[in-house]
Amino acid sequence: MTTTAPEAAATSSELLSVVASRELAARRTVFAGIGLPTLATELARLTVAPQIEVVYESGVCGAHPSHLPETIADAVLISGAEAVLSMPALFGCVLQGGHIDVGFLGAAQIDRWGNLNTSVIGDWENPTVRLPGSGGAIEVMANSREVFVVMRRHDPRSFTETLDFCTTPGPDRAIAEGIRPLGSGVTRVITELGILARSGVGEELRLVAVQPGVTVEQVREATGWDLRVAGSVGTVPPPTGAELRLLREDVDPGRVYLR
Repeated sequence: MTTTAPEAAATSSELLSVVASRELAARRTVFAGIGLPTLATELARLTVAPQIEVVYESGVCGAHPSHLPETIADAVLISGAEAVLSMPALFGCVLQGGHIDVGFLGAAQIDRWGNLNTSVIGDWENPTVRLPGSGGAIEVMANSREVFVVMRRHDPRSFTETLDFCTTPGPDRAIAEGIRPLGSGVTRVITELGILARSGVGEELRLVAVQPGVTVEQVREATGWDLRVAGSVGTVPPPTGAELRLLREDVDPGRVYLR
């Protein structure tokens, strides 16, 4: 009698990719960065969102790469793509035209309203860490219908009451400055501890689900503000064997991003 060997336990990257991919069900266009967003969108294409169209900051729209790109300028993105646009066309027509359902962003820090810091940790003039900065994140935040953020770290320094620097303001902060963005801002934050969510302007992020084995109190202690909690907090289903096999064997067999 033959038995199938059990799947190895999911790594942090696999867990975050699987959970993020499920959130893409019924979404059509995704503005994705390299790394975890790429893993999530490619897995979603094979599972919950077969019609998904991926747009990259390099101007590639409807990418169908033969294997995972290592950068947003990787030539593999162009072969078989639906279109390659100039930067003015990408940002002026696709993003500002309101054609993106979900923008994927990462951050070093996030606050309760979904504002993001990707510039510095510490004082601006003498930072502890200087980070890459905005790139196209401000346009993605302002113009995508909603934004998902995947955070590798969930601790009070990353989920903070006050950002060390606001690189990418969400719509609440933008409205306070007299600007009305098109989109709802951050609606989902996915971490190793759980999922935080909000429906849009005027709402704080709140805890809606915990990862298996994690308690609500653990998430609250790891968050630097008084985190609101949904009336009913669910438990995120763990990655299935099928999802892990797709990630490991079809999406990223060379382990470009899985680690």
